[in-house]
Amino acid sequence: MLTPLEGAVAAAVRSRRDDLAALAAHLVAFDTHPGGAGEEAALQAHVAERMRAAGLAVTVWEPEPADLPPSRYPIPAGHDFRGRPQLLATAAGAGGGRTLLFNGHVDVVTAEPRTGWTSDPFAPELREGRLYGRGACDMKGGVAAMLVATETLRALDVPLSGDLVVNTVTDEESTGAGSLAVAASGLRADGAIIPEPTSLTAWLGARGSLMPVIAVDGRAGHAGLAPVDRSTGGPVNAIEKMQLVLAALLGLRDEWQERRDARHPVLGAAGIVPTGIGAGEWMVSVPADCTLSCHVQYVPAQADADGCGTRVEAEVEACVRAAAAADPWLAAHPPRVSWPGDVPPAFHAPDEPIAAATLDAMAALGLERAVASQTTWFDGPTFSRAGIPAIAFGPGDIGRAHAVDEYVPVEELVRAAQVLAVAAMRFCGVAGG
Repeated sequence: MLTPLEGAVAAAVRSRRDDLAALAAHLVAFDTHPGGAGEEAALQAHVAERMRAAGLAVTVWEPEPADLPPSRYPIPAGHDFRGRPQLLATAAGAGGGRTLLFNGHVDVVTAEPRTGWTSDPFAPELREGRLYGRGACDMKGGVAAMLVATETLRALDVPLSGDLVVNTVTDEESTGAGSLAVAASGLRADGAIIPEPTSLTAWLGARGSLMPVIAVDGRAGHAGLAPVDRSTGGPVNAIEKMQLVLAALLGLRDEWQERRDARHPVLGAAGIVPTGIGAGEWMVSVPADCTLSCHVQYVPAQADADGCGTRVEAEVEACVRAAAAADPWLAAHPPRVSWPGDVPPAFHAPDEPIAAATLDAMAALGLERAVASQTTWFDGPTFSRAGIPAIAFGPGDIGRAHAVDEYVPVEELVRAAQVLAVAAMRFCGVAGG
């Protein structure tokens, strides 16, 4: 049940439905995909203007590469934040309450192939109660919801006891470096909500991600000639040899589906998904090499003492070595495995204060206290590992993210903003309440 003040806040959010949809559309109109128009700085300037107008103290900055802490995240050498600033805006509380962080990323993935879009992905359109455009779902709709929730609390002079911190970051879709830099900046909070597209359910964590690249050598030769015994110098097809490695990896994936240490009651099981393969020099030549890329997801129980995936890496490499040992060619020419990055997992129980406050707010506003399973990765584990327990709750269906004709229902924007505002009141506390 809502308190009278919470009810007033929820009603005020609903009265701003058109403003909320317009803000989300305005954010979508910024082309913020890597390699695009480079409009992340302009978007952040717009957010800064709105937050200052609401009375928040705003800082916008471009971190230096040295500001990033040592990590196993997939951050390439020479990475920098030029033109890709981070933003922190703080509404100081009356004192005595917990500090809440709202975090959202403003970068989006490419809109290609554009030929499949009904409308220009960066010219947002409202159709039949849905906002269409790249990033509408992932996650500019969620960012708009957290901004309007904050503005509404400020407009009604709700006396939060704790601080409310609004944070918009860049570089989530490619490296996660934006939130990593923010978490390392000295930011302190007692909990965080990230309005990713959770379909108005709660994500209490995420599996970790590893992205191995496996290389197998073959031996080139003419594909049009009769097979020659490789022991006498005949060609060896690297694609066929990679098939042996892939079969072993898929066998390990099947094993993980049953193994207790590779399963999680909410996040599901660890997995291995082949995501890319490259081979061949000419259409009538036996390929001399083959590379396989995979996305490996692992659950918290598989993590090492530092919360990272080194034990999973070792298990995957052992699987590859076993497959190679069973084949004379691969035994003599062992596959090579490289690990471009590791994005660690995290999970919080429903009674963690930030999770409980959000679930309670959902129920008070007529939503199910639903905890989603098998979520995709989001920036929550970055903050959780930095001592800020973080969950996700927001508008839109993750199945629409990264898709052609991406959209978010406007009604979900409203419901999300209402829950975020009430959750802030319950988590931070209300002075005199």
